Amino acid sequence: MGDVLAPDLLSDLPQSIIESILTRLPIRDAVRTSILSSKWRYKWASLTQLVFDEKCVILSNDQCKVEDSLVKFITRTLFLHQGPIHKFQLTATHLQCCPDIDQWLLFLSRNDIKELVLELGEGEWFRVPSCLFNCKKLTRLDLYRCEFDPPPCFKGFLCLKSLNLHQVLVSPEAIESLISSCPLLESLALSYFDSLALTIRAPNLKYLGLEGEFKDICLENTPLLVAMSVAMYMTDDIAEHFEQSSSCNFNRFLGGVPRLERLIGHIYFTKYLSIGNDLGRLPITYLHLKVVELNQVSFEDMKEILVVLHLITNSPNLRELQISGSSNTLAAIDAPDLDFWDDECPSDCTFKHLKLVKMTDMSSVPHEMEFIKFLLANSPALETMSISPCVYVMDGRLNMLIELLRFRRASAQAEILFVQD
Repeated sequence: MGDVLAPDLLSDLPQSIIESILTRLPIRDAVRTSILSSKWRYKWASLTQLVFDEKCVILSNDQCKVEDSLVKFITRTLFLHQGPIHKFQLTATHLQCCPDIDQWLLFLSRNDIKELVLELGEGEWFRVPSCLFNCKKLTRLDLYRCEFDPPPCFKGFLCLKSLNLHQVLVSPEAIESLISSCPLLESLALSYFDSLALTIRAPNLKYLGLEGEFKDICLENTPLLVAMSVAMYMTDDIAEHFEQSSSCNFNRFLGGVPRLERLIGHIYFTKYLSIGNDLGRLPITYLHLKVVELNQVSFEDMKEILVVLHLITNSPNLRELQISGSSNTLAAIDAPDLDFWDDECPSDCTFKHLKLVKMTDMSSVPHEMEFIKFLLANSPALETMSISPCVYVMDGRLNMLIELLRFRRASAQAEILFVQD
């Protein structure tokens, strides 16, 4: 009896449940559900989300055969599809020169596409056809290893909320124009760009990710930004450009983000912020900033230390601080200038909400130890301070630990964890 009823039960499932099942299946398996019954034959054809990769076809050692099978599968799927397509995602390694992609994008531009993800790997950059800029309902656009040039008549993606450009060949002017012409943009990620100078104007932007060789980044109109992650790669040309800079990078980058809650700075970030005129008095207080992570901070560079101090002392609600060092130990020991801490640290500074501090790759040089001392003395709510010495500090680890234990703590509950690999 069960064998007789099972096909009928499958056929009589509510449409909402069928759609839920099909959406959770890989597209190849969704198409295969056509064999379940006559009522299921073309149920997959109305899916609004289509995700393709090389797993959609039978894998083979013959890459050309795999590519050909994938192209035919995608083309047939789109040919048989019925209704709108809200999401189209293609992840493929060797399809950059495939002319069929242009036809797929033309088809999608006429089917209310809302989310488009093109992750193309090795080979030549894929040049995005102009029909992409006719996708008026796009809310998400992810492009990997592509080249594009918006036509002069392009007025922007008025519905776009998320933009991710990874290894994309496009002029800085085109990026700036694209960003500013997407009034609803909330999430922006730019990675692996070379020598890029960029001014970002995005009044609704909340999340920002930058990774690459940036000559200049100015956040001119980003009042709602709450989280950012930045990695700056330094070349000789960019370093020379930095040396000639006069404007204060700290103010240009962080001077207009009053709602910032989380900041992650990777390689060369504090170096970049330290370039330009003296910081002076910061234009804003970061009332919402709770988590700060700064990597490869050079404690031999007084301007980098000032950047860190200005940032955290102007963040009264800071809860978590993570810092990794990158000091040249000999240079840092040779020029301690410890009067700096009496001159630059505000006497009335208190980190009332700071509970967790994590310091890694510490070399136990004077300015690192003074910074740790400053934090311990002014953090009454501190619960844990974790300190990890760098691999080059071997003989001085015991002395470093002894000195740490001598520092006065504003919090009686503060626990110091000395972590050795």
